[in-house]
Amino acid sequence: MQSLQKNKHLIGAMSIAMITITSVDSIRNLPAIALFGTSLIFFFLIGALFFLIPSAMAATELATGWDGGVYHWVKEAFGKKYGFLAIWFQWVENIIWYPTLLSFIAGTLAYLISPELAHNKYYLISVIVVTFWGVSLINFAGIKMSARLSSLCGVLGLIFPMILIIAFGIDWLIRGESIAISLSPAAILPNLTDPTLMVSLTAVVLCFCGMEIATVHKQDVRNPAKDYPRAMFLSVVFIVITMLLGTLAIAVIVPQNQLSLVAGIMQAFDIVLKAEHFTWLAPLITISIIFGSLGGLNNWIIAPNRGLLYAMEDLNLGEKVRKTNKRGVPVKIILIQAIIVTLLSLVFLLIPSVNGSYWILTAMTAQLYMGMYILMFAAVIKLRYSQSDVVRPYKIPGGKFMVWLIAGIGLLTSIFVVGIGFAPPQNVDVGSVFHYEMIMIIGLLALSLPPFVVYALQQCKQRRNG
Repeated sequence: MQSLQKNKHLIGAMSIAMITITSVDSIRNLPAIALFGTSLIFFFLIGALFFLIPSAMAATELATGWDGGVYHWVKEAFGKKYGFLAIWFQWVENIIWYPTLLSFIAGTLAYLISPELAHNKYYLISVIVVTFWGVSLINFAGIKMSARLSSLCGVLGLIFPMILIIAFGIDWLIRGESIAISLSPAAILPNLTDPTLMVSLTAVVLCFCGMEIATVHKQDVRNPAKDYPRAMFLSVVFIVITMLLGTLAIAVIVPQNQLSLVAGIMQAFDIVLKAEHFTWLAPLITISIIFGSLGGLNNWIIAPNRGLLYAMEDLNLGEKVRKTNKRGVPVKIILIQAIIVTLLSLVFLLIPSVNGSYWILTAMTAQLYMGMYILMFAAVIKLRYSQSDVVRPYKIPGGKFMVWLIAGIGLLTSIFVVGIGFAPPQNVDVGSVFHYEMIMIIGLLALSLPPFVVYALQQCKQRRNG
């Protein structure tokens, strides 16, 4: 197939780990979790144990047994209909997620122009639309050009600022500066009877989504049996450590009542640089973070569209839509995606605050993505029974009992996140509870129904032609 171009250069564990880390690990996510203060430590540990590790183990077993990523895994377990639903969830959640990432880029860019712009809805919408269309057009040039952009942006804009904010946070504590949160052991444990605190688990779990992203490159991996487990282990350790310490650094430096979800990272850098008299570093850090965010955006434009293309070709759906250019790029799919993102950016006009708009998009992204993970965790259990003879160089250790335990924990966590997403956070202005819940319900229904409608229409067409 023209769209599935092979890379002749085989990659190893470190390359897979870098793809995974630059796709999952994101400095953008830190302010949304820092908002919940010291208890974020508790939620990070819960998120890692109950979601990150199970998803990494499940994705690794499935990747070493079957090619093609999420669509093929779920298809093998439950049929083409649910395979299409799984890849649809992965594709559409990205569409909801793009405006949050792009608003973060806009908020960061505002610090080069005027920090007040980070709260200007029209400025945010303008940057979202222009940036997304620009990156989409770059992807028309093909995978090779897109991959170069991702590699450059990932190293320059993720690892450098992440290590820098952690170092500044440690230095802030050593110098005895005013700390914005309590670091006492008692403050780490949240009040579990307070349902609003559990909302923070949504942001944490979303930070840990994407461990399956590198599996679409299986045909390019030198030794999947050894390299995938190693890569997943390295990725999990690096992601947990950097995101936990980075989030704590922001929570320590920036008071919760002043923290902006779209510009929180720059708020932290701004406070520290002024205290250290290093304000000349601010433009360099700002540009670095913007580059890193663009690299993450670019990574997620590639993989989900590639997965959706696999599914559409297998199901013989949308022949005109799935056509590719001479470089194998599904131009029409990317154009449709850009149009939807443009429309979704208008949500910033519907919600009272920028933070509220950002949170609604974050919660909706998490809920849709959990739909994919529910199917993925169910698939790894089902395939242990229905296709036990398929060779899997890596298996979740401990036999079927451990498959049920590990995948079951991930499955229940995913279901919980879907439910808790309907509870508005107390410390973010999202309007009335009714307003918030109606937006969530209508949005989720509108974005979940299309695959069922498309599949039903296709079945009717096949019956008429058959």
